[in-house]
Amino acid sequence: MSARLIDGRSIAEELRQELKSRIEELRKYRLVPGLAMILAGEDPASLTYVGAKAKACQKLGLHSETLRLPSEADTPTILDAVRQLNERPDIHGVLVQLPLPPDVDPRVVAESILPRKDVDGFHPLTIGRLMTGQEAFAPCTPAGIVELLARSGLDPRGKEVVILGRSVVVGRPLALLLMAKRKGGNATVTVCHTATADLERHCRRADILIAAMGQPEAIGGNQVKTGAVVIDVGVHRKKDANAPKGYRLVGDVHFPSVREKASWITPVPGGVGPMTITMLLSNTIRAAERISGIKEGS
Repeated sequence: MSARLIDGRSIAEELRQELKSRIEELRKYRLVPGLAMILAGEDPASLTYVGAKAKACQKLGLHSETLRLPSEADTPTILDAVRQLNERPDIHGVLVQLPLPPDVDPRVVAESILPRKDVDGFHPLTIGRLMTGQEAFAPCTPAGIVELLARSGLDPRGKEVVILGRSVVVGRPLALLLMAKRKGGNATVTVCHTATADLERHCRRADILIAAMGQPEAIGGNQVKTGAVVIDVGVHRKKDANAPKGYRLVGDVHFPSVREKASWITPVPGGVGPMTITMLLSNTIRAAERISGIKEGS
């Protein structure tokens, strides 16, 4: 057996084409969805991520701004920046790029963003609404995973789903989405973490295995049930003298061995990654629709 690839790039492009019609509808009302990003410091990965988000906005026809703050920016400075963006009617989505300076509590910052502009889905009210099954912006990576499964015809309903990782960015909100009593949910979900006993036993019983551990190639083929669907969230650089850049990207699963056991698998890169930014664009458009009372978000 060799698993079929879940092509995140093509699925993301399919979704972006659908988003274009919603943007055009908003333009009829002279409304352009606007996303503002706050970046404190010069973290190379953060610069790359913010640049990719801005480029995606420009390509799709969204307005985007990046507010650059110094690496020594304190909590009042960041909160004031958020307040200004909260008040602007042309900005529909606000996100603060992590990591923040060491002395700034990201929870305090997340709570300062208006829930109606919380397109990253990290406000406590947003998470609470997800918990109770209400309409809310889902965090972008979990939302992208749900979309990947749906558009690949892989319904999680009634399936045993095992999520490796309990982060507030991926594992926990993803569990809420997959357990929800609605289309794209209704799964039986187990969340594993560093204190889970007999991790391999949980992995081998999963119909859908989602690896978000942050450990390169930690899951091998002998830990995966034959015919399982495997979603790999991890992205790591692995030294490779034969690669043009001296390294190659790998995920949390050992792709060659897992592909021989799984029925479907996401590659790294080109799997979950493209969906994360696409869902951010989707959330921003939805925020504009909801704030303006136009069509899908009303």
